[in-house]
Amino acid sequence: MRLAPWIAAGIAVTAVAAFADLEGVFPGGLDHPAIEYATRPLRDPIAELNRKIQDGSVELRFDGGQGYLRSILEALRVPIESQMMVFSKTSVQGQRINPQNPRSLFFNDAVTIGWVRGGFIEAAALDPQQGVHFYELAQSQVDKPQFRRDDRCLSCHESLDTLGVPGMLLRSVFTAPDGKAMRRFGDFVSDHRSPLAERWGGWYVTGNLNGMKHMGNGIEKLDIDGYLSPYSDIAALMVFEHQMHMTNLLTRVGWEIRYAIHETSPDVRTLLRDTARELVDYMLFIDEAPIAGKIQGTSGFAEKFAAQGPLRQLDLEHRLMRYPCSYMIYSEAFNSLPIEAKAAIYSRMWQILSGQETAAKYAHLSATDRKAILEILRQTKPGLPSYYGTTR
Repeated sequence: MRLAPWIAAGIAVTAVAAFADLEGVFPGGLDHPAIEYATRPLRDPIAELNRKIQDGSVELRFDGGQGYLRSILEALRVPIESQMMVFSKTSVQGQRINPQNPRSLFFNDAVTIGWVRGGFIEAAALDPQQGVHFYELAQSQVDKPQFRRDDRCLSCHESLDTLGVPGMLLRSVFTAPDGKAMRRFGDFVSDHRSPLAERWGGWYVTGNLNGMKHMGNGIEKLDIDGYLSPYSDIAALMVFEHQMHMTNLLTRVGWEIRYAIHETSPDVRTLLRDTARELVDYMLFIDEAPIAGKIQGTSGFAEKFAAQGPLRQLDLEHRLMRYPCSYMIYSEAFNSLPIEAKAAIYSRMWQILSGQETAAKYAHLSATDRKAILEILRQTKPGLPSYYGTTR
């Protein structure tokens, strides 16, 4: 695709601009020709796993009470250490979930697997362009099990809480003793900007939080028989929170730009500028809620996560990440953004990381942090614009 001169030049971004309404209703709809959510070929990890099961290159094992769970996690390279447990009745299997029978969730960058004793396996898988697709797998032993797409989940997972696209959310609610959500007392969608005091209602939380208050736990005893891990790790929960909103932002920005280009909108330049500003602010943790003390996980998730690269090293004393830049910049969802969107995002990141942006809200991002992030990106991120001074 031939870029317009203002894109090729890096897109000059003004210091003050109104954000695009990424939290409003997506104007195009799921069936718009630029989107075609339901009809385009599937490219998410679960669709790929289905294909491998069918051609015989992957064979799932059925193990007792957990059924296919362990085998699925192995096939998708989802770490058991990422396990989180939620006991609020806020899922399609809500009738089975309670404080003594919580739903366990496991995740990596592109897929989340859900399991509850006595139920089916749930999957939410990120397609690089189409957003999140939802699946279920019956826990009955067959020769070649197949995940079945389940768009019932869109009743919650395509809403203003997911930025108007098929996406993810982590909900924090007060619950009754049986796990029923009591939203009138408090109902929050959490990400890294949320105060810790509003997080994890309806979730178990394990680890050392150094006395910090949150909405989780509140149940004295948990029967963990049959679960793959005894942990609902605080480090995993905090990474998951960040990733869920980042996932939705990447999808919404991609959809907005594809829709605007298809409709030959005269406002594409403004849209690129505004969506880049919002996404980059989140990517660089500009509005992150502070952590007032050392947090420590217990499952080994933090160590396993950090081993994957420098932008995955956790701080967990003052903030989530040691280097405040989202590891999702390496994701296929980021790489699959329209080329115009990536040009605008890289330009906005450069403005901030090079020190050209001097607004007060960016002052806490120190010169040392900016320099470190730039150096890591130069060493590890293919496709950076030449003005980054890439070394890869």
